[in-house]
Amino acid sequence: MNEPIEVVRRFCAAWSDNVATAELVAFFAEDAVYHNIPLEPVAGREAIAGYIDSFIRPGAPGIERIEFKVRNIAADGPVVMTERVDVFTLPDRSFEVPVMGAFEVADGKLTAWRDYFDINQFTTRMG
Repeated sequence: MNEPIEVVRRFCAAWSDNVATAELVAFFAEDAVYHNIPLEPVAGREAIAGYIDSFIRPGAPGIERIEFKVRNIAADGPVVMTERVDVFTLPDRSFEVPVMGAFEVADGKLTAWRDYFDINQFTTRMG
């Protein structure tokens, strides 16, 4: 079950299952890189955990939950591409953002994760 596409499927499901940050970062290799394009990349499992914690926090105006609705998923060796709609739940509302994700997997761990989305759409909906 460490095929790259299965690792990414489980990772996306973990987000939808609203697991804790520690469980999410367990999917990453120690030296992984997470890049929410067009923002700056984050390198290393510990830094990725801090980054996730910085935007998922209970109470206003924080994001309480993010669900990944995977529309399409494809793999070519260690590279997995996802077409998703991410659903962000805030204390008073929720909204959706279309996202394209690129993942690289080695030895059952995510070594790179890049998400491409419209930052203006996200910030406008965030309020």
